[in-house]
Amino acid sequence: MKPTQQLHDLGQSIWLDNITRDLLDSGTLERYIAELSVTGLTSNPTIFDKAIEGTASYDEAIRASAADGEELFFELAIDDLRRAADTFLPIFERTNGVDGWVSLEVSPLLAYDPETTLREAVKLHQKADRPNLFIKIPGTPEGIPAIEEAIFAGVPVNVTLLFDSAQYLAAAEAYVRGIERRVAAGLDPAVGSVASVFVSRWDSAAGSLGLGVAMSQRTYAAYRALLDSDRWQRLANEGARPQRLLWASTGVKDPNAPDTLYVTQLAAPFTVNTMPEQTLLAFADHGTVEGALEPDVAAGAGFGIDTAALAAELQNQGAESFDRSWEELLHCIARKTDALAAVRQ
Repeated sequence: MKPTQQLHDLGQSIWLDNITRDLLDSGTLERYIAELSVTGLTSNPTIFDKAIEGTASYDEAIRASAADGEELFFELAIDDLRRAADTFLPIFERTNGVDGWVSLEVSPLLAYDPETTLREAVKLHQKADRPNLFIKIPGTPEGIPAIEEAIFAGVPVNVTLLFDSAQYLAAAEAYVRGIERRVAAGLDPAVGSVASVFVSRWDSAAGSLGLGVAMSQRTYAAYRALLDSDRWQRLANEGARPQRLLWASTGVKDPNAPDTLYVTQLAAPFTVNTMPEQTLLAFADHGTVEGALEPDVAAGAGFGIDTAALAAELQNQGAESFDRSWEELLHCIARKTDALAAVRQ
């Protein structure tokens, strides 16, 4: 049995942290679903930037569009994500909405403007018109109100940029409040969501391995405790579905570490691991499943680091990095549009 199938059988969903038009056109995504147990995917501006800049796959669509800048990006991205969502739709329907999701993010430049973030989240979800599409909203303090309001509005949300259990719990609280308000209003409480916890950046910041997995154990303990709480059980009894924990940033950055480190060590039931394509292929080739992650509320205490302060710093750095990636994506689209226009002339 392939390691990816073993991981799936343990109860963890494998998502691909990648989407390109070539991936869709070549049938590679379908093959990953059939052969590597992939049941969803995530995307980010850097992925689209590389695909638009480095291939001709989007040239025809760019030439045919009257849009530019962000509007053009969302046209291209939504076209791809609709196709991906349709590919995963049988999984979404078979699992009754637990799995089979794709993700599209609002502009990270709106991270400190919750009202505009909410309006954009609703607009993008309506425009994409797919039931299995998450809108990504950062779990920064400013993003928390937008998350609650989006859930209350029935917009599925992938909460990003979470690093520790406190940040996770703030996002989970926003999700729960949104669901409680839907129950009180007589609305369907089954609104999908995942909480994306970034792992490898801990080890990069600490300069050594181990802290990322330890902080994940601490967050996993908070997740399990929430699912076991009376508060959540009451909502589950109303038909609500849990906001699943998702491990993100699981590509290994240390060249001396095993390339499947954050897959093997973060195997955990009822969670998601979204993997860069290289990590997915490596795990399918030589990965191992060595048992399930143990929740541990005290994990990370032995590293001698103020983890709360570092988590806040990592979240701020992540938000700034998202802004830079977004701006570079828009520059990339402008360059490609100008280059294609010059060829026509």
